[in-house]
Amino acid sequence: MFSPPLPDRLAAIDQPNRDAFASGAPLRLTFREFDSASDAMAVDFLNRGVGYQDRVMIQMPNVVELIICYFALSKLGAIASPLPVQYQSHEISTLSRVFGTQWFIGLDHFKGANLAENGLAAVPASQIITIGSDIVVRDLTGLSPQQSQQLVAHRAAHPLDANNIFTVCWTSGTTGTPKGVPRSHNMWFASGHMTASGSDYAPTDVLLNPFPMVNMSALGGFLFPATRLGCTIVLHHPIDVPVFLKQIELERVTFTIAPPALLNRLAQEPTLWQSFQFPALRAIGSGSAPLSPEMITTFEQDYKVKIYNIYGSNEGIALISSPTDVPDREQRAVLFPRNVSVDCSWGGGKAADYVRSKVIDVDSGQTLEQTGERGELCFDAPTVFDGYLGRGSEDVFTEDGYFRTGDLVEICGEKGEFYRIAGRIKDIINRGGMKISPAELDTVLEGYPGLIEVAVCAYPDADLGERICACMVVREGIEPPQLDDLRDFLGAKGVAKFKWPERLEVVEQLPRNPLGKVLRHALSELVATE
Repeated sequence: MFSPPLPDRLAAIDQPNRDAFASGAPLRLTFREFDSASDAMAVDFLNRGVGYQDRVMIQMPNVVELIICYFALSKLGAIASPLPVQYQSHEISTLSRVFGTQWFIGLDHFKGANLAENGLAAVPASQIITIGSDIVVRDLTGLSPQQSQQLVAHRAAHPLDANNIFTVCWTSGTTGTPKGVPRSHNMWFASGHMTASGSDYAPTDVLLNPFPMVNMSALGGFLFPATRLGCTIVLHHPIDVPVFLKQIELERVTFTIAPPALLNRLAQEPTLWQSFQFPALRAIGSGSAPLSPEMITTFEQDYKVKIYNIYGSNEGIALISSPTDVPDREQRAVLFPRNVSVDCSWGGGKAADYVRSKVIDVDSGQTLEQTGERGELCFDAPTVFDGYLGRGSEDVFTEDGYFRTGDLVEICGEKGEFYRIAGRIKDIINRGGMKISPAELDTVLEGYPGLIEVAVCAYPDADLGERICACMVVREGIEPPQLDDLRDFLGAKGVAKFKWPERLEVVEQLPRNPLGKVLRHALSELVATE
């Protein structure tokens, strides 16, 4: 059912302090043991009544049992809908009505709470399965003949198709209720191939995943590439910087993906980085926000670790800017290869070769082609979904089948060979008729010394409609900058004056959704009330 190239190679590893947040001892399973454990869990699910195409919500932190659960449901042909551990009854009941939940699976202990009990907001108690009490990891040596026949019979009666929907993940919901994103096995394997080729994964890689395994960052970034190649996945939850760095050291991690804020901090605190040894680490990916060129320089020159810029979404956007394709660090921080018919430096199997994309005018829908033009990114690839759950494809795709991403991009480069992400169309600040991308300013301000992270937002103004506020988290022991300091910094960087912030707010942390994206509208609300 699952034939990894090296069955005795480690497949999945828990973090060493798992008992600090979850029940059960840390697990270290080989591919052979993992296959047996997922077979056993699949049989347990069958015996409880879970069947082909049943819709199953899952709420678990990053523990090995979560990955086993994915494989067990896949072997049954069930549809998995993973939820962030932060979701409670309101979110679960709202999403469940859309999903049509039939079963709910949760871990028995997460920070003192039984996540399985949250399932009462979706299904009757009889349709809740508790991992850690109802079902535990077992049968690492294989099923009994009777159990094996039971699973074989189920699969014979319900043959699987790679185009069957395997998951319904949920968009990050930065501005409203999350939308369900159905994805087939083929879509996920295409995303895994895109990540693996664009980030230069190899079968010998040890991949450290610090993101909740509920969306594209973790599933497309780690689980499916590892499944294709036979890589080892090391799990981390939640972000605990010393533990994260120690795992890189002890497990001889070769590649990880980390949020820009964490990389900025590590670049600004070399003593923290140098307190560990990283003998195998070759590269780190980052994304979800523009990167700081200064950070990339520090990692590549001082730490000897390459940085990949990755831009993706649950819907299937996949853009990767690698050190090989985009060696210039200033460019790699903010630009992504564009699939165009020009003589570009990327090719021969790189991610940009597998996609079609175009830019359209936000108002007219006309296709834009020239360097310097801005519009909505439209994307088509084997990675892209077919439409939101319960909403279909209306207004989601162009007439010729491209996904309308809602992302504002600028065509860049001498030959128009790059995209620069300018932010979400709905985030654009309108200051007296001048359209300003907050993401563009975030990128520049992240280079200001002493800042852990920064995000720009709009606040209302009677004369101009909107003005600009910079909200920042300052390193401990550092005096916060004054507004004039920021404006001088932007001026020295050549940023036009109409984009300069007119307010400054120092906050303890930026508001984020459960998947880590900055809630810019929440910042605007905070600034507007003060």
